[in-house]
Amino acid sequence: MKALILAAALAGPAHISAADTATLTVKVENVSPKGGTVSFALYTQANYDDDHHPTLSRDVPADSPETTIVIAGIKPGVYAAKMMQDINRNGKFDTSWLGLPEEPYGFSNNAHPRLSEPSFERTRFRIMPGNNMITIHLSDTDSIPFPLPDVTASR
Repeated sequence: MKALILAAALAGPAHISAADTATLTVKVENVSPKGGTVSFALYTQANYDDDHHPTLSRDVPADSPETTIVIAGIKPGVYAAKMMQDINRNGKFDTSWLGLPEEPYGFSNNAHPRLSEPSFERTRFRIMPGNNMITIHLSDTDSIPFPLPDVTASR
């Protein structure tokens, strides 16, 4: 009998109902009219520092000035979100040779970076069973003076 109970416990729940999951609607504001793809990634505290292994991710066509992403079947819990607009669709977040962003980006809670990306503590939010909604405002990279002047050019 103990072996049967242990096997059932190890197997996990036989059925996860819709009441046990959540839907997250992400409203992305300030999407650049330059097009491309909006890439959204959701993280737990355990994997927040590993950009290559999010808990889940979605890529959707960028629709300016606002893109909406709806994700169903999420396990309720505490998460953080990172996103970017991949304007040139090269599958990566482009930065200058100085490491400054060249594409729009954003974090949950609209947390702003301070020399590096914001911490999990500053970006965390709770997803409850049922419908949830967050808004992320993408940075405005058009205000950054790119390309930077060539300092090696002769005068």
